[in-house]
Amino acid sequence: MQLVSNSLTDQQPIGEKYVFAVIDPENHVALSDNVNPHLAWSGAPQGTRSFAVVVHDPDVPSAGDDVNQEGREVPASLPRVDFYHWTLFDIPAEQSSLEEGAYCSGITPRGKSGPDAGNGLRHGKNDYTGWFAGDAEMAGDYFGYDGPCPPWNDSIIHHYVFTVYALDVDTLPAGDDLGGSALAEIIKAHALDSASLTVTYTLNPRLA
Repeated sequence: MQLVSNSLTDQQPIGEKYVFAVIDPENHVALSDNVNPHLAWSGAPQGTRSFAVVVHDPDVPSAGDDVNQEGREVPASLPRVDFYHWTLFDIPAEQSSLEEGAYCSGITPRGKSGPDAGNGLRHGKNDYTGWFAGDAEMAGDYFGYDGPCPPWNDSIIHHYVFTVYALDVDTLPAGDDLGGSALAEIIKAHALDSASLTVTYTLNPRLA
């Protein structure tokens, strides 16, 4: 399979249009346009019955002690974990692209609704659901796409992996857990093939 994008260039920084936050000299970060990028795929294997898209960041700090703390930097040596930014599934087998801005344009406090993504497609929850859980103004279930917002004091540049999977089922047996990690495992279990592209991003002015 092949995955291409009019919005993203593989192995290059992601454009600010597609991120959750940008660098702000006075407040470290400011909210951005948060538009989902265009994706298009080809070369699905015979027997493909649907597609799924998963977007994750494998570079998220495994501990939050230093995250976004003045006068400190998250060390590169800290073990890293996955953070899921988007899961979209039950994409019909005859569909071969997602249009820019069709599933997210702007930031929705307390999260976008789901799992219905329109036209029979379904979204999972992204990991901002957990990130904002203790925030009175932002807490909620964040379905669909929300773009990059790495710690502004992280010492490494983050990678964002966009993957499309060709699946052997018409409808993903998602179950009750619609979190990104759980859905990614189910998607991989039904995958016939996949294709990915990776972009980078940082909010650390030292690395930008």
